[in-house]
Amino acid sequence: MSFDSAALVDEITQLQHHTVARWHQVEPNNPYDGLMHTVCQQHQFNYLLWHEEDIARSPDVGDVRIAQVKRAIDGYNQNRNDYIERIDEALIQQLASAGVEPEPDARLNTETPGSAIDRLSIMSLRIYHLLEQLDRDDIDQEHRQKVEERIARCRLQHSDLSQSLVELLDDIAAGHKLLKVYRQMKMYNDPTLNPYLYNGLRKAG
Repeated sequence: MSFDSAALVDEITQLQHHTVARWHQVEPNNPYDGLMHTVCQQHQFNYLLWHEEDIARSPDVGDVRIAQVKRAIDGYNQNRNDYIERIDEALIQQLASAGVEPEPDARLNTETPGSAIDRLSIMSLRIYHLLEQLDRDDIDQEHRQKVEERIARCRLQHSDLSQSLVELLDDIAAGHKLLKVYRQMKMYNDPTLNPYLYNGLRKAG
């Protein structure tokens, strides 16, 4: 089994762009299998998180709704980070199936492929919503120009990050770099580690 980094990254970015557009028309779903299923699920949590963040910044939303949104944001963010780890786990399995073994002196990278895929997911959301701005009837030329400049900058960043991910995966596939799963170990959602939660549980008991 071969490992084609460029084809894989292209498949991932196409999935992210395609699903963002589709999910704005229909309820988010995940029709993919294997690694792409994990990538899509992680992307879906970013999609849901993005729209909750929009609600949280509306001045017309009451305190009760804001509290609901905050809890949703915490949950989606936890799931988003969990699925970054799952992407890296799935990539390790795929690389092992391709017979990839790291060299004894393989170096680590500051960012895992899963983290880069997460950033590409967010970038695809940003590009989609910036393009939406160009369809508005109430904008002037100055606003349009600002949005067009941001779209161009985002597309360049997306292209650069995609290429960097290809190069990282090439290095990993060649054994030059080591892929490890780094656990986020978020504390705020853990009732045994967040003092506001475990103190509250003690008082309730």
